[in-house]
Amino acid sequence: MKMVDFLKAEAIKVSLEAKNKKGIIEELLELLVQTGKVKDKSNVLNAIFEREKIGSTAIGKGVAIPHAKSNAVTEVTAACGISFEGVDFGHTVDDEPVRLFFLLVAPNDAAGPHLKALARLSRLLHNSGFRESLMKATAKEELFSIISEEDRKRQ
Repeated sequence: MKMVDFLKAEAIKVSLEAKNKKGIIEELLELLVQTGKVKDKSNVLNAIFEREKIGSTAIGKGVAIPHAKSNAVTEVTAACGISFEGVDFGHTVDDEPVRLFFLLVAPNDAAGPHLKALARLSRLLHNSGFRESLMKATAKEELFSIISEEDRKRQ
């Protein structure tokens, strides 16, 4: 599974405005609502916050991957955003503020694809060069191009 299979350029925002975890999640979810990928915003929002109660989805090194499953989507889908200031996203391994976010949502019956997408994101985001390139992007087209290129290199 490639990142471009579940992340489209119109679901990317390189200058997130929110200053806290709740706001970041809502802002990223709104991108998915605008693309028509989410049928019921409140359903997905509740699912994501329920998942966050289990533990923070901040994975360290300035990255968080909030995620959930919900029948308000018909396929695995994601939004991506950058906060240039960084946000306290809850407990992280390294206590760094989070700057790079990937919001991932999958249908309830898509456990396999959901886990594959999470694994793909996690594996690629542990590559410091890739992660730093993403964080330096200043336009959504640039960020999407970096992701597309990485997908091509690491099939």
